[in-house]
Amino acid sequence: MTLDMNLDVLTAVSPIDGRYRSKCEPLAPYFSEYALMKYRTRVEIEYFIWLTEIPLPQLKGFDKGIVPQLRAIYNDFSEKDAARVKEIEKTTNHDVKAIEYFIKEKLDEIGGFEPYKEFIHFGLTSQDINNTSFPLMLSDALNDVYYPQLDGLIDKLNSFAEEWKDIPMLARTHGQPASPTRLGKEIKVFAYRLERQKEQLKGLRITAKFGGATGNFNAHHVAYPEIDWKQLANKFLAERLGLEREEYTTQISNYDGLAAVLDALKRINTVILDLDRDFWTYISMNYFKQKIRAGEVGSSAMPHKVNPIDYENSEGNIGIANALFEHLSHKLPVSRLQRDLTDSTVIRNVGVPLAHTIIAIQSTMKGLGKLLIHRESIDADLDNNWAVVAEAIQTILRREGYPHPYEALKALTRTNTEIKQKDITDFIKTLNVPDNIKEELKKITPHNYVGI
Repeated sequence: MTLDMNLDVLTAVSPIDGRYRSKCEPLAPYFSEYALMKYRTRVEIEYFIWLTEIPLPQLKGFDKGIVPQLRAIYNDFSEKDAARVKEIEKTTNHDVKAIEYFIKEKLDEIGGFEPYKEFIHFGLTSQDINNTSFPLMLSDALNDVYYPQLDGLIDKLNSFAEEWKDIPMLARTHGQPASPTRLGKEIKVFAYRLERQKEQLKGLRITAKFGGATGNFNAHHVAYPEIDWKQLANKFLAERLGLEREEYTTQISNYDGLAAVLDALKRINTVILDLDRDFWTYISMNYFKQKIRAGEVGSSAMPHKVNPIDYENSEGNIGIANALFEHLSHKLPVSRLQRDLTDSTVIRNVGVPLAHTIIAIQSTMKGLGKLLIHRESIDADLDNNWAVVAEAIQTILRREGYPHPYEALKALTRTNTEIKQKDITDFIKTLNVPDNIKEELKKITPHNYVGI
């Protein structure tokens, strides 16, 4: 069945632009088709302005007073402008060339540009524009959208870590009761990991290709052999666009820098995924309950259920995001000889995994916002697992030179029977150690054996 449908949140094929559009809306100015056109226009115009500042001999007469009008072309770039670019593309069948023609139309509207128009896109190939636009888009999206949301998650975790820093909790290794820990510290682990990975991500260089059709400035050099194009291009990207130029490339970016950024984003997502699964498990253990919203349904069949769906939503979106990050970082640095078209096909999707990442972070935050600590369950787990103090007792016995302390505690606790406080106390009474050591051992409980 075929229906005539207009694109909106109900008819969109992707849930990014459908069900989750409200969460992903902030990314539209950076990764939409409109956004790509705007960034391409920005690069082309800033490049032209830079040529006038060198200045090239033919541009010495350019009126610098017109520069604000030039920058207004991309600063005020509208959806109507984007539609005009698409109209031009119907003829050119080339999206970057359509941008060039669009800019020239705008210059005609301003007037007085006839002697200078051919310096739009001078000496460049489409990938000089694409391989600066996409890094710019990603850099801006990270700074404006991603980092604030990631910082919000880190702040939330740090807040919980401080609030619950003194709450003892049974730890588990291999799912089995283990030496106790503190709830706040275990949450701090995730905040710490995210902070370290964020620092690594921010330390990565955002790089771009800008060197003419082959990366050798062939056209630039043949026209103006006296100019040091490498030095000037390095300066242009750094000062005008905030990017580092890849000095040695083929016709396209090496994409190694971009791949590193995508891999770093994937690692951060993996930490969030680990967090999601732990909190999901804590809820299943009744360490936390969840705030109940009026009218909300947890199960269509079981009225009592309050499901940890936010962590599940986050986990699912991270799975999609990381699969795409992996493909992008694996595919983009690989090209047949000087170039093929696979990079162009793939890089248009760079905003998709970031969108799923944003959805995931918001879902995790929503889940954390519902948490209600349930001390009774946390304390009960400690009270029901006195065997975990065996490590503490055998360590003090080692300190005192007691013979075979590990084996003695193993014989006591590794029996598949429940070990209670009385069993520990009775064992301590049998030890051939001074009374002051026995008193020291008796003071150890699952609630206070939590380290520093």
